[in-house]
Amino acid sequence: MARIIGGIGTSHVPTLAMAHDKARQDDPDWRPLFEGYAPVARWLAEKKPDVLFVCFNDHATTFLFDLYPTFALGVSERYEIADEGAGPRKVPPLRGHAGLARHVARALVADEFDLTLFQDLALDHGLHSPLTLLWPSQPDWPGKVVPLVVNVLQHPLPRPRRCFALGKALRKAIEGYPEDLKVVVVGTGGLSHQLIGERAGFNNEAWDREFLELIERDPERLAAMPIEDYMRLGGNEGAEVIMWLIMRGALEPQVKKVHSSYYLPMTTAMAVAVFE
Repeated sequence: MARIIGGIGTSHVPTLAMAHDKARQDDPDWRPLFEGYAPVARWLAEKKPDVLFVCFNDHATTFLFDLYPTFALGVSERYEIADEGAGPRKVPPLRGHAGLARHVARALVADEFDLTLFQDLALDHGLHSPLTLLWPSQPDWPGKVVPLVVNVLQHPLPRPRRCFALGKALRKAIEGYPEDLKVVVVGTGGLSHQLIGERAGFNNEAWDREFLELIERDPERLAAMPIEDYMRLGGNEGAEVIMWLIMRGALEPQVKKVHSSYYLPMTTAMAVAVFE
């Protein structure tokens, strides 16, 4: 049977990919970021998961605002890297696990989560920007991914409680898959930032650090908060951390945070955390 061996929460800002691709690991401004991700990469290398189930949002790259689903699950065997304006990154296409994805789709619909299913669509930096700091991409990725695209751009957004409940249903779905697989659930986004309006450039380090504690110790409190509170505390775009709640809901109620890192070099607070 498939089993979830842990969860990862991570920022997904495109500058993660840019710094990685330009080999900025020894740059003084970027070294703290890479040092924060290195223990996560070592953890994954040690645990050797077969599949990463990644919850992220598309940035109007593949899904446009005239058709933007709330929850869209990829069920393909392969996903190209999206061209976001400067050409696709020079990393291999992502390998999907169609069997697990289609099993999860059936299980979640049976649990009354109405999903959009997609095939043969390219994936943007929301997934692969942090992935290259976590997994080696050359000559190929060490495992497969199942992508879940979450709407955190166009209102109405899913409620935090709904995302947490989806994570719980996801756990049941994954554990019902008959193949012996090790799965890590990844939630991406944030942390605090705002890119538009009068508060453009806003950050809230105190809220970020409180969120990193609550996601481990009291996710029910985070699930009970209205989405407007996430925007007030973490900025308009900072509300995307509700995707971490899907990851946390897929884990046991009691978890151990084995690593956490926080870095605020620019407009977005960047963080990564691992839970067993």
